[in-house]
Order: sequence, then C-alpha cells, then structure tokens
Amino acid sequence: MPRPPELERDVQFWIRVYSEVDTNGGFLHDQYNLAVVYQTLHFAPNTSPRERERIVDQARTHYTAALRRIAAAKDGLLSEDDQRIKDMWGAEGTPSRLLEATDDIRFQLGQADRFREGLIRSGAWETHIAETLANLGLPAELAVLPHVESSFNSAAYSKVGAAGLWQFMRSTGRRYMRIDSAVDDRLDPFRSTEAAAQLLAYNYRILGTWPLALTAYNHGAAGVRHAKETLGTDDIVKIVRNYNGRTFGFASRNFYVSFLAALEVDRNPEKYFGPIEKQSEAKFQEVTVPAYVSVTSLERALKIDGGKLRALNPALLRSVWDGQRHVPKSYRLRLPIDGGKWTSELLALQLSPSELFVGQPQPRRYRVKRGDTLASVAEEYGVSAEAIARLNRMRTSGRLRLGRTISLPEQTPAIVAAITPAPQTPPPAPVTLGAPGAPPAAMPTPTTPGVSTSSVAATESEGIYIVKRGESLADIASKVGSTEGQLLQLNGIRNRDFIFEGQQLALKPGIQLPAQQTASAAVAGAGAASAVQGSVPIAANTIVTANGPVGTGAVPVTVAEEESKEDVAAATAEKKTHGRAENQQPVSAAQAEEVSPSLGAAVDDAQQSADPTDYSVAKDNTIVVAMAETLGHYADWLHVSAARLRQLNKLGYGKPVIVGRKVHLDFHRVTYEEFEQKRREYHQTLQASYFASHRIVGTEVYIARRGDSMWTITQRFAQLPVWLIQQYNPDLDLADLHPGTQIVMPRVEPVVTNGG
Repeated sequence: MPRPPELERDVQFWIRVYSEVDTNGGFLHDQYNLAVVYQTLHFAPNTSPRERERIVDQARTHYTAALRRIAAAKDGLLSEDDQRIKDMWGAEGTPSRLLEATDDIRFQLGQADRFREGLIRSGAWETHIAETLANLGLPAELAVLPHVESSFNSAAYSKVGAAGLWQFMRSTGRRYMRIDSAVDDRLDPFRSTEAAAQLLAYNYRILGTWPLALTAYNHGAAGVRHAKETLGTDDIVKIVRNYNGRTFGFASRNFYVSFLAALEVDRNPEKYFGPIEKQSEAKFQEVTVPAYVSVTSLERALKIDGGKLRALNPALLRSVWDGQRHVPKSYRLRLPIDGGKWTSELLALQLSPSELFVGQPQPRRYRVKRGDTLASVAEEYGVSAEAIARLNRMRTSGRLRLGRTISLPEQTPAIVAAITPAPQTPPPAPVTLGAPGAPPAAMPTPTTPGVSTSSVAATESEGIYIVKRGESLADIASKVGSTEGQLLQLNGIRNRDFIFEGQQLALKPGIQLPAQQTASAAVAGAGAASAVQGSVPIAANTIVTANGPVGTGAVPVTVAEEESKEDVAAATAEKKTHGRAENQQPVSAAQAEEVSPSLGAAVDDAQQSADPTDYSVAKDNTIVVAMAETLGHYADWLHVSAARLRQLNKLGYGKPVIVGRKVHLDFHRVTYEEFEQKRREYHQTLQASYFASHRIVGTEVYIARRGDSMWTITQRFAQLPVWLIQQYNPDLDLADLHPGTQIVMPRVEPVVTNGG
C-alpha cells in the first residue's frame, strides 16, 4: 500500500493517537499541519466531560494568544515556550500563516486503549477477512480497515446509522447484503466482510488507485471522483493537501493516513503495546434453515441454549429473538462446532410440521369504524381483546376513537405442506484485480455471442421498445406505428418530457417491464409520477424480478425508499450538529462513541455511497445529464417549464436530453443546493427501490462485439438497469461502444424471500 513520504508527518500523528495516549488524554494540534502538536493533555479518569472541555478550551485560548504574540514579534525575543511553537512551524510559520493557524487549533482524543481492544477482538475474524481478500484478489493490507471504522466491534452503531465491523449505511449495505425486518447482515462479521471486499473492489475499479479507493470508503465514490477531476490528478498527496470540496473536511483528508497508521500499529503490536493475546478464531458449523421457523422451535430441536445461539448469529435482529419474526428460510444458521453434525434435512425432521411456515407473520392494521369496540374487533379477527389492548398500549376497558388505526396481532402464515431441501447460498464468486485502473473480473468473459440487432427487433415484436440516444416520443411512435398519446397512456407517463435513453417502453397492454422500471412513483418527485414506470400496477411490498412479481420480498420498496431517505437525513443532521465547528471534538470515550465508533476523526464528512455520479451544479449553471434523467425532471426540480429549458438549450420540441452532455438550467426559483438535493434524492430512491429486491453477488466482464450498443446490451442483461451498468463503468460512453471494449457487468440475484 503506497505510503508517500509527503504524508509521513500525518501518518506519524495518527500512530501517536493509536498507541501513545488513551481516551483519558489527547493532542491539541493544528488541523492542517499535523506535525504541529502544541500540547499533550491528560485527564484524570473521573474527570467529567464538562471539566475536560473547560481544560481543552483553556489550552486552546492559551495557544491562540501565543500564535498572535509570535506573529506580532517578528524577529523579537520570544519566551522559551513561544520559541518552541515557532520552531514547530519552521519555514512555514510566517506571521500571516500563524495568524491563520489561530482558527485551526483542534483537539484529538487519544485512542490507544480502544485500538488495543480492537487488536484483541480482531483475532476472531482475521483469518476469514484474509481469505476473503485473497479470494477476490485484493491487497491483504485492507484487513486493518475495521480498526479505523469500528475498532473491530461487530456490534458498533454510529449516530448516522452506519453499523457493524465495516460501518455500512443501510442503503449501501443493501447492495451486497440482506437487511430486512429479521436479518441485518451488517452486524455479521463474516457476511459484512464479504460485502466490504466487494465495495472496496468497486471503488478501486472506478478510481484506479488504492489511496483513492480507501478515501472513497469514507467520502463516497462520487466525492473522490469529483476531487480527482477538479485537480486533474489521482495523486493522493495533491488531493489531501489541495482539494477544497464543500464536504471534504478533516475526516476525509485524514482517512487514508489514519488507515496507514492503523496498518503500522497492527503489523507491530508488540512494539506499541507489548505482548497481546488475541481472541481465538471463531469456529462454527452452519445449517440451512429448511423453512420459516421460530427461534424457540430451533432451540428445542437443536437442544441449544438461546444465549449461545444468539452470540453465534448476531445478524438475527431483536424481532427474531422476541418472537415477532421467524428465522427465515434458507438462512445459514451458525451452530457450535463441537456439537452434533446438522443438515437441513435432519433439522426438518426434528421440527414438527406445525413449526414450519411458508413466510413471516404478517402485521395487520385496522381503522376503527362507528360502533366498534375492542371486543367486537377482537371477535371479528379471532383474537383476544387483551392482545389488542397490549399491542396498542391501552386498557381493555378503553374506548376506540373513530378513524383511529390500531394494530392487530400478526397473522400466522401457512404451514409448509412438504419440505424440499433448501438451496445452499453460494459464496460470492472470486474477483481478480488486474493492473491499476483495469476492471476486475468475477468470472471468465462470457463466450455467448453478443445480442444482435435482430434481438432488438424480436424485443419490439414482444411489445417492448428500448429508447435510443436522441429519440423523441414522436420518433418512437412513428417507428412502431403508434401515437404519442397511446404510448404515454400505456406506460403511465405524464408527458413526453419524461423519456430517457435506455428506457423500456411497453408497446401494447399487459406488458410487464423489467424491475428497474417498476420503482415507486414517488421517485420522480411531486407531479412526476411516471419517471420510472411499469405498465402493470404492483403492490408496494411486492418483490419484482426480471420475470415479474414473485410475492412479498425481504424489503418492501416503500420501506427501502424510506430508509434511504432516513440515512440521508441522519447524515445531514449530523453535519449540521458537528460540522459547524470541526475543532470541537469529543473529549471522552463516551462522547466519541456516541458520535461514531471510528478511531479516526469523529466527524462524518459525507455519507458512505457507492454511486460515483457527480450530481453537483457547475458555476455556469450547467449539469451533466445522468442516466434515467429527463427534461421533465429538471423542470419539476427547478419549478420552471420544460419549454423554458428547451429555449435555454436550443432543444427542439419533444427532443430528449442526451446522457453525458451538458445542459443549462434556470436557477431563478431554487438554489443550487435545493436542486442538488432533489436530484440526489431521486437517484437514491431509484436505487433503493431496485436494491429492495436485488443483491449484487459479483461481477463479470463483457467484451463488446461488432454491432453492440447500449440497447443491445440492455437486452442481454435485461435484469440490470442502465444506471447500474453506468455506475460500474462511469468513464465509458455506453452509447458509443467499439468492438473489444471491456464492460464490467455486476452480477445480480433477485431477493425472493418472503417478508424477511
């Protein structure tokens, strides 16, 4: 892993943070020149946070005054302490620079005790992490990243909603893991390790260097791409020293150097801490659960203590252990290694037929009508009045208010008629990384011939049309022998301004479009109910695959969309709370853990995101058109007419915007920030809708053939939305392909589990 000499002073600073001072002390330092450490502060263990803050503020005031004295003194005599401060700055310490530094005095809490604890915990999972990285062709050094993220605490949660050993946000984690009402794989050190390896490989693929790929783990792929393009370099030194992005703060600047420091300490623990005895490797056996089964039934059948079972299966949520949800079918349940050997078939034989269910208990809601009582509702639904009262925190003698919605006991799912062996979930396919910037391949290049133009014609005969670059709705209507009005009605599209490149249109009634076009209507924003549409209405909690609906899924689309918005809101609120003054840092272990389990800088500068697209507005009021965007979207987000935008861009009537091209926008009614927020929310909701029912399990490389185009590739990989293909190939113009071009295609599997 590159360790540039220009960043060595920063690495040494974080080595000191991780090994020299524990959480009862810290360093008062300059936030830009980490070689300047004004003082090491130590607190008595029982010192209150308020008293610690007073001590830090007092020291900060002292050094602010000292810097002003030194700047004013020029070549005059200085006290011994002032001379020490001046010497630390060296040639950089000009009067003007020292005055600037008065605003940059920062306190960094020591982390030596937390790092040592992480070293001990790491023994349980380090072998699995090493194997996972090796199998995917990734550098072994990446194994120390959990030191920075969570101090190897698999149960860690951050204030913004990141969780687990690798600190995944829900929206990013759901790309690679199961996260639903019964299971959260972010809390499973093994599954989350496999997901983190995929995300890191993805970051490397689109950014080309490991320093940038690691920085993107904190700052997001889009943010690092923007930094790289703004400065015209992929040199981590130049980016760390010179990039001045709005959200590229202390945490992002220091993420890579703190990783290098963690690597140094992890590789030489005795040097920094003396002898350390790590936890022994976690060993267990796994059995695939044959149906939806309650945890109490499993404890009985397996003759295992509930506490031990819970410790081995941290991804199973409280709802499972409380009995509200079942352990899902096909879940790989961990059991003690020293017990009897179990198979799915043997476990099914040990469970009675009445304990095997086809799905999760389904929650029920009831709106109170005139004349309803607890007793009458209980009788109607075959439950007890006491159960309803307990669920709704009311007395059995209480009266029901007209129009109120109350919860009813969950409906028990049907019992399995016969058990068939549950499918074994294969581990992710290996990904091999080539030279920097080269795309990794999860499997050999497909040998099947590319999709020919005749395939597209066949698609049209089946009633689906793929929108090509520059096509208007009028062009399409003329080509397929229809009218604009008929196409709009068939596809539930509000008007012709919501047509985008790569979009699939139904040409006749009853056509089921692929999953990527059946996302919630809310994606398009107010009034744009058809930005991503399907020709057949689909219930909000229905899982959709390339072959159509297959029943309730692990995560209802509406839940995934709402959770994505919650992630963004939490990150935004945290920035407002802690971003006002980056110098105000935690002064105790409790304060630090409340903000974040990270051992690096405590302030989260940006939400973790795998989307590499830059959604920002340029200073000349232009943006670059992204996949799945239309003129109609821009008009809605800007509160202007589409005609006004056509006029600005000299765009003909009915003609769509072109992906990858710049368009001029009118910002008379909204600010840049308001537009960017709506734009990001649109794409985040679009992606959340898709990953509610799909999971990335690897990648493959497709070699473009003669005659290939974006729409023929869309046919070959019909389960993939065009925006996801573009995310894996952000620098590739999919509308201008040449034979031999390598296209990285994510391999995606549908999530078809029943209700979690």
